[in-house]
Amino acid sequence: MQSGDAASVYEALNEHGIGKPLDYIERCWQEQDPGRRTTLIAWHEERFAGWLHLLQTSVYPPFAEQGIPEINNFDVVPARRRLGIGNALMDAIEARAFERSAKVGIGVGLYHAYGNAQRLYAKRGYIPDGRGIADHGVPVEPETTVYVGHELALWLIKERPAGSAT
Repeated sequence: MQSGDAASVYEALNEHGIGKPLDYIERCWQEQDPGRRTTLIAWHEERFAGWLHLLQTSVYPPFAEQGIPEINNFDVVPARRRLGIGNALMDAIEARAFERSAKVGIGVGLYHAYGNAQRLYAKRGYIPDGRGIADHGVPVEPETTVYVGHELALWLIKERPAGSAT
């Protein structure tokens, strides 16, 4: 991501019904400088196609405690899906994560809108971290009621493939 990308990202996401506040998008750029976040943007035919982030310190407490970086906020605009863009972004971000860590984590939502992501992560070798689902990063206890929204997630881990550079 470059400093001038924020407006283009904002417009493209809104155009495709994936609204993100402009101040959030600008913060993604600002957080790259201190090394807290890596934001990769994909362009297809000179148009924004998607983006993906790597947080060096996860927002999910178990990952943060173990030093597992988190892949975060993965969007490919609907008109650019099924072109390999998502896999290319994942390949690039995983390579960066595995330069610093033996594991990388990601949270995935539980309702139908996350179906493509759920399948993609399974195909790429992500497995549940074994803590069950979490709401806003807090494990959900049996017999509790939760709101099924973006913050209800199953957290997954992928280990660095054998033979990969450290």
